[in-house]
Amino acid sequence: MTQFGPEKRPYIVAEMSGNHNGSLDRALALVDAAADAGADAIKIQTYTADTMTVDVKHPRFQISKGHELWSEAYLYDLYERAHTPWDWHQPIFERARERGITPFSSPFDRTAVELLEKLDAALYKIASSEITDLPLIRLAASTGKPIIISTGMASVKEIAAAVEAAEGAGATDITVLSCTASYPAPPEFTNLRRIPVLAQMLERPIGLSDHTHGIGVPIASVAFGACLIEKHFTMDRADGGVDSAFSLDPAELKAMRIETERAWQALGTTHIGPTEAEKEGLRFRRSLYVVADVKAGDKVTPENVRSIRPTGGLEPDAIGLVMGRTFTADAAKGTPLSWELI
Repeated sequence: MTQFGPEKRPYIVAEMSGNHNGSLDRALALVDAAADAGADAIKIQTYTADTMTVDVKHPRFQISKGHELWSEAYLYDLYERAHTPWDWHQPIFERARERGITPFSSPFDRTAVELLEKLDAALYKIASSEITDLPLIRLAASTGKPIIISTGMASVKEIAAAVEAAEGAGATDITVLSCTASYPAPPEFTNLRRIPVLAQMLERPIGLSDHTHGIGVPIASVAFGACLIEKHFTMDRADGGVDSAFSLDPAELKAMRIETERAWQALGTTHIGPTEAEKEGLRFRRSLYVVADVKAGDKVTPENVRSIRPTGGLEPDAIGLVMGRTFTADAAKGTPLSWELI
């Protein structure tokens, strides 16, 4: 089930993450809004605070002071706030399927994969921080479902090892996402030029997991070959939420869906020359025309011959060769100039 590739428009994934703000009703509303905006999929994250870390108040379990969003937050508290309760998964998946978009998730341990298998998840996403958890990658790959691997913070060696682990466990449909795992991510560290490098190195479809503000970076990524775009999504950034600051609202998600497809359509081919769409324009290039009524014997002057639109007359560069010559026949204003006339 290869859904992504350069021959198809970019596949749009709306990442709910913790933007449900602890409300199942809001989570379902996010599914509806993503579908209305034209997203192809809605993604959640399957973990609990206890499957991610332990509740220890020690600096090694604490985000650094000065972090733009989560300064000095303890990991356990952050995950407790942001996680999607497991009993919400089924109604979220059901609503997405009712709305015609694909629900899937990032699992973070074996119990998450087991839950998602019961829900018949269509595919699995390996989060950037889990790219070195090769046992988790092998477990997800062993389901036979398509695997998406995000590469934030990863070295070439780590990326290659993750892809090899997935392949070794039986995965045949692997997509790799270029990613800068910073929240939010500065555009200058997004490094879109690595997308074609990853494509050449891995010979796999390459997408973008983007945490910058706005939609400019995702649109630009399409020019470098990104075939899947994942962006965090919220109903309204003003409502707050763990990821809201760098998430798109519904109107922005819709605009990204439209503009990434337009960017993909614009890639076209390497052909240089007139296109089918330019045929009408070719008719309105300039050429030399008689611009005032003339009689046989009249001299060609700037007053009666000029370069104007449309085509049909001599090329504009012939102007120096025709000036001063004599008309051989009468000609009305609007007659294309030809060598037979002078």
